Amino acid sequence: MVQIVKPGILIDFVSKFKLAVSISIILIVVGIGHLIIKGPKLGIEFKGGTSIQVEFDKPIKVTQLRNAIKDSRIFSDSRIQNIGSSNKRFIIYTKVSTSSTTKSIEDALKPLLKSKFGDTFKILEVDMVGPKIGKEFRDKGIIAIVLSLIAILIYISLRFQYRFAFGAILALIHDVLITVGFLSLFGYEFTLDVVAAILTIVGYSVNDTIVIFDRIREKVRSNRKLSNVEAINQGISETLSRTVLTAGTTLFVVLALFLFGGHALKGMSFALLVGIISGTYSSIFIASPVLLLFKGQLIPEKKEVDSTDRFKQQIEFDIKQRGG
Repeated sequence: MVQIVKPGILIDFVSKFKLAVSISIILIVVGIGHLIIKGPKLGIEFKGGTSIQVEFDKPIKVTQLRNAIKDSRIFSDSRIQNIGSSNKRFIIYTKVSTSSTTKSIEDALKPLLKSKFGDTFKILEVDMVGPKIGKEFRDKGIIAIVLSLIAILIYISLRFQYRFAFGAILALIHDVLITVGFLSLFGYEFTLDVVAAILTIVGYSVNDTIVIFDRIREKVRSNRKLSNVEAINQGISETLSRTVLTAGTTLFVVLALFLFGGHALKGMSFALLVGIISGTYSSIFIASPVLLLFKGQLIPEKKEVDSTDRFKQQIEFDIKQRGG
């Protein structure tokens, strides 16, 4: 395995816990505060709108299509997504008023496209999402995130202990709040793609956390003389190369998606960028040091029953079996 961090190095991560918590609280308060004051910028999937599928005879660029419709009041704030790799088929997502119909939307779009592209296009489909359906999507997105956190809480409680589960869930909530706050601060819409990105972040972050928890547990079991602080610092330090490599390679791919993936993927890729950085940071500086908030050993020693106690227990069992 490639060693980014020199083997045998020991870094005192626990001592940075208070500083890390302070930074996180500031970021969360600023981000969520902005979200509360300005309100969430919802995509049409959540607040209602229209999606229009358009196909062209020849390949065109997304920027050409956007320039063709940007001066229209109806389509000025539209989101355009390319379908496939041929650059011939696109979906236009736009806001609509409750009085609009699929025909009125189609009639408004045709002249705009015709003036720019002539008769080289056809409108394949026009779908409207009402506010009621948008609210249903929004509620289901929130439920999906909450259920994923509960499932992870149960899993880690069974695999480790309640204190490990508490640390992991606290780190995951931290990552979600940081990501949501940054999306609000930078003006990105909350869409179904963004919800999918947040669920991906939850899975990514908990994977990093479990790897570190496994190493901490291994250090405690192999050397009972280690203090909790020493076990945590050694566990994080020994997995640091793996953490940096994993986060670095993933960030490289997501950054490429953010820079070259086009307008339609900006929100999702930005959420992933923030979430991966936050997830790596929280696994090291939040989830593991939180274990120290609980008293006692990280992995309690199993009490051995001596031979005298076993003999007494066997006699009591035999007496019960004989009914006396």
